[in-house]
Amino acid sequence: MSRTIKAATTSSTAPSGNDTVGQTVRELIADVRSRGDEAVRELSARFDRWEPESFRLDGEQLAEIIGTLDPQVIEDIKTVQSNVRRFAEAQRESMSEIEIETAPGVFLGHRHVPIQSVGAYIPGGRYPLTASAHMTIVTAKAAGVPRVVACTPPIRGEIPAATVAAMYLAGADEIYILGGVQAIAAMSIGTETVTSVDMLAGPGNAYVAEAKRQLFGEVGIDLFAGPTEILVVADGEADPFVAAVDLLSQAEHGPDSPAVLVTTSERVAHEVQRHIDEILPGLQTGDIAGQAWRDHGQIILVDDLEEAYRVADGFAYEHVQILTENPREALDKMHAYGALFLGEGTCVSYGDKVIGTNHVLPTRGAARYTGGLWVGMYLRTVTYQEVREPKSSADLGVLCGRAARVELFEGHARSGDVRAAKYAGVQLPWTDHFETVRA
Repeated sequence: MSRTIKAATTSSTAPSGNDTVGQTVRELIADVRSRGDEAVRELSARFDRWEPESFRLDGEQLAEIIGTLDPQVIEDIKTVQSNVRRFAEAQRESMSEIEIETAPGVFLGHRHVPIQSVGAYIPGGRYPLTASAHMTIVTAKAAGVPRVVACTPPIRGEIPAATVAAMYLAGADEIYILGGVQAIAAMSIGTETVTSVDMLAGPGNAYVAEAKRQLFGEVGIDLFAGPTEILVVADGEADPFVAAVDLLSQAEHGPDSPAVLVTTSERVAHEVQRHIDEILPGLQTGDIAGQAWRDHGQIILVDDLEEAYRVADGFAYEHVQILTENPREALDKMHAYGALFLGEGTCVSYGDKVIGTNHVLPTRGAARYTGGLWVGMYLRTVTYQEVREPKSSADLGVLCGRAARVELFEGHARSGDVRAAKYAGVQLPWTDHFETVRA
C-alpha cells in the first residue's frame, strides 16, 4: 500500500480547458486567416513589441547574429546537434521498407516518405531554448524533410542569437523572428510572405499549444504539449541529494511543472524533502521551481519496487528517472512513460539538452498511448500494391465481387468482376459488353 509523504495541492494531470484561452486563440487565428501579413505584423507588435521590416532573417543578418556568439557556444551547439543527428539517423535506418509477394504475381509494399514541409516552433519566453531547435529541426532533416520553416520569438525585444544559431546550424531553410499564435497561424495557414507547411512541431506556452490544437487537421502536429513532468523512482540505495537536485531541475521549467518521487525508503523520502528545502533558497530559478514543488510536488512511499513501477505507470509521466540498484529492470517492468532515464549517471537534463534522444515528449498522461517526437513522425508510411499475374487478379476479382456484395457495394464488386471477366473469362451478368471488355 502506498502512503503519501507530500501531496500536491493542485492537479496538473489534465488540460485546464481554459475557455478564455481557446476563444482568444480562435480570434487570433481568424484574424491571420482574414488579413494575412497585416494581422501577423499587428499581433507581433501587440504581444512582443516586435515589428521589423521583415520577420524573416536573410543570410547577411544570420551571419551577423551568429558572429556575436562565443565560439564555444557554437562548438557546443554543433556537438549536441551531432548527438541528436546520430540518434535520429540510426532511428531512420531502423525503419525498413518492405515488399512481399502474397500470391503469385501479387506484390504489396510500404515506403517511408518524408513530409514535404514542416514548421518548427522554438519557444522563447523565460529562456532561449536552443535545444528545441536541435530536437525539431535536426530530426526533421534526418528524416529527409526538404523544407523546414523555423520560428522563434524575440526575447524582451531582442533577437535570441544562440537560438538563431541553433536553428541555422540545424538546417532550417527559413528562419523567422516571430512568436506566439501569430507564428503558428502564419506557418499553418500561410500569408503573403510565408508559404504554409504540412506539419507543425515543437513546444510552446498555453496559447501556442491551443493554436496547434485548433489547427490540427488543417496541418499535422507532433504532440499536444503540457507542463514538463518528472517522476523519480528510488529505492533505499538512492542518493537523496541527487534525487532532490534532479526533481528541481525539471520543476524550474514552470510553476505548473509537477515533480514526483516514488520511493521504497522512508529515509530517502524525508531526506529528499529536506534537501529540496535547503536547495531552493539558493537556486536562481527557485521562485518558479519552489512554486512548482509547493503546488505540484509529491512524495509517495511504497512497499516495494513492483508497487513503485505500478504507481509510476499510473502517472504516465513525460520523464521517468530510475535511481535503483538495478535500473534496467524498469525497461521490462514499466510501460507508460515518455522517456526512461536509467541509473544515477543519467539525468533528465541530459535528455533535455545534450545526450541525443528527443526531448519533445508526451505529457498529461498521453504516454499511455503515444511516444515522443522522433524521426518517424516526419515520415508517412504509405503502401502500394501491384498485381502482375492475370490469374491472381482474376481470383481476387471473384473474391472482391463476393466480399463487396456482402456489404452492398455493387460498384466495388463490379471492379472485381471486370478483372475476373477480362483475365479468366468469367461471365459478367450485369452487362452485355463482355467481348468489349476482353478486347
